[in-house]
Amino acid sequence: MGEGAMEYRELMDWKGHIYLNTLSEPLENSLRILIDKCKISHEREGAHAGKYITEISPIEGDINFPIIQLDFDSYVSYTITNESFTVMDDYEVYQGEVFRIYTKSRYLDFVKLGTIAEDVFPEERFVHYQVPCLNHIIDIISFESPRITEVKRG
Repeated sequence: MGEGAMEYRELMDWKGHIYLNTLSEPLENSLRILIDKCKISHEREGAHAGKYITEISPIEGDINFPIIQLDFDSYVSYTITNESFTVMDDYEVYQGEVFRIYTKSRYLDFVKLGTIAEDVFPEERFVHYQVPCLNHIIDIISFESPRITEVKRG
């Protein structure tokens, strides 16, 4: 991945883990998400799992990698869920690894039933984007694709 602008579909091939850096609304009803790519630390630490103590390698943000910025100029809805409480099931259909697009999801059903977005823009099709970070699952429903840029650190 080079510097500058890129397409969401390019991010869908990523593997590994990401952290949510920042989520904000720079303008009313717009959304900006800053993402940190992660790496597995070479440091090992003990973790208590029930009766057992195991050694694990923590996952940490990679400061050598630029921040990924996703800008949605508008959205229908977005939500953030604590990763610990998410459920995956066979009902949902998506493409992508770390960055996903859903063609069938419970969140998409919820937004279609609970909003008038399809009535207001009947010729448009909105898309369910998901950014499953460590600790946070971000779901966005939007008619527009996000602008994606890499932001140098410091």
